[in-house]
Amino acid sequence: MKKLVAFAALLVAVLSKEDFRGHQVFRIVPKDDVQLALVRVMEDILDLELDFWSWVTPVDVRVPSHSLQVVKSYMERHSIKYFTMIKDLQALLDEERRQMKSAAPAGNTDSFDYTNYHTLSQIYSFQDMLVVENPKLVSKTVIGHSVEGRPLNVLKFSTGGSNRPAIWIDTGIHAREWVTQASGIVFAKKILTEYGTDSVLTEILNRMDIFLEMVVNPDGSGTHNQRTTEKKKNIKQKQNEDSSCVGVDLNRNWNAGFGGRGSSNNPCTETYHGTRAHSEPEVKSIVKFVRSHGNIKAFISIHSYSQMLLYPYGYTRNPAKDQAELDQVAQKAVTALASLYGTNYRYGSIIKTIYQSSGGSIDWTYKKGIKYSYTFELRDTGHFGFILPANQIVPTANETWLALKVIMDHTLKNPY
Repeated sequence: MKKLVAFAALLVAVLSKEDFRGHQVFRIVPKDDVQLALVRVMEDILDLELDFWSWVTPVDVRVPSHSLQVVKSYMERHSIKYFTMIKDLQALLDEERRQMKSAAPAGNTDSFDYTNYHTLSQIYSFQDMLVVENPKLVSKTVIGHSVEGRPLNVLKFSTGGSNRPAIWIDTGIHAREWVTQASGIVFAKKILTEYGTDSVLTEILNRMDIFLEMVVNPDGSGTHNQRTTEKKKNIKQKQNEDSSCVGVDLNRNWNAGFGGRGSSNNPCTETYHGTRAHSEPEVKSIVKFVRSHGNIKAFISIHSYSQMLLYPYGYTRNPAKDQAELDQVAQKAVTALASLYGTNYRYGSIIKTIYQSSGGSIDWTYKKGIKYSYTFELRDTGHFGFILPANQIVPTANETWLALKVIMDHTLKNPY
């Protein structure tokens, strides 16, 4: 379980005895494509056990203590600039462990600790409490099961009616992106508290339904009831007998440029696309749901990190036919987001804003006719990366919520 387990142990480490003492996160600044290619060479040296957090230049990578000197020597030999972003990963994990242990059990959603990260079972419990407390506005449905048999829960927020136009929001497709699932919890509570008090949200929910899947990748998010943070991919059987690597990047498994550049056919890489499009139950369940519903008008997938708002395409440089409108909405959304704390977001098409990425969810949904297909990359820009401190959960969720309302409001007022 080398690369899959590669990033999935980080919040397992928060609750377990696994030690990342001495592991550091480097920010590598290649000056050109030649140096970037040299950095990519290291990804294929599995003995280094490197965990690349971001390929958006500059490149962020977690380096185990036993590989530090080798990596430093390699960089210096090739005159590649780098500096240390996180000097001791374990110190950050210890702080998260302390905060998670200090959180008091919640008896209802009002007393739930929104300022902390939570285990998978706690997230499931929150969903159930939400439904019990608000049966007229929210319901829960299981759209499928993960590889290991965990339920894929989707919350439906609705004021009534059948097959109304709908908005889809998902978080946690990559389990290591802790703040996305934590933000999803805040979003759910905001929908219920703002209905009837916030005119924008009230009008949206009076005329549309909102579907929220908080944990797309539960196997990566919870093992033996522990939150995990090293897993990006899902849990999947070994792809072949010659490899000990397992797992598929669920955001490379969609039938939109499947298998193209920006994904990998190597099971030991973090961008392994799987054996075929929609091979993974976590993806297949969403595909089936979207197709059967038939009236989803916006599809928004929440990731971290980098502070970006992205729209199709990722697999091709051909512009989306609605690019002008998508760009205009994105600009309004990031402006609303920045109005709260001044957090700066970049926006644009995936391929032009970050890199080529094939087999992604919003490329598939856009191709299926869901015009308002967007991906968020939440805080931060790499200072903490995936180990975003818990004290940033609520600010991150609050500012993102403002951007989400812009997209949802535009979707409502521009039917198609």
